[in-house]
Amino acid sequence: MAVSLLRLASRRCLCVRLGPGLSTQHVVPMATTAKEEMAQFWEKNTRSNRPLSPHVTIYHWSLPMMMSISHRGTGAAMSLGVSLFGLSALILPGHFADYLDLIRSLSLGPALIYSAKFALAFPLTFHTWNGIRHLAWDLGKGFKIPQVYQSGVLVLILTVLSSIGIAAM
Repeated sequence: MAVSLLRLASRRCLCVRLGPGLSTQHVVPMATTAKEEMAQFWEKNTRSNRPLSPHVTIYHWSLPMMMSISHRGTGAAMSLGVSLFGLSALILPGHFADYLDLIRSLSLGPALIYSAKFALAFPLTFHTWNGIRHLAWDLGKGFKIPQVYQSGVLVLILTVLSSIGIAAM
């Protein structure tokens, strides 16, 4: 009973505050519709012969730009790889040791095995070293243009060296 009375009182209070005149009193009609705005936008762009958006051919490809794209790509690829590896471990029959024995039974040459290990280690080490570079940037270090390029070259050198070392294991 008390809940019903409270609900009724609340509704009446809201109806008084939000009466029909109050809800439309401060509304200002729009001068143009969204469709008209879009038509004006495209007419202006057509008249000025501007491209739709900046294209990759406009930019000079720089080391920091390529490393940023590669960092995102390696992160996405490793995330997908780990997810697929985990999913396959759940779905496929047998144990991991069985699949290692299968790979060993293929009698692949050492050059192919080394290349495969290098291909697996490279994205991991690149993403790790470039992540450390980003942590340095988070500390406010290395924002000058020469330092950005130097740290980029250092990341690439460390990536190649650590990938070679991991693949040699």
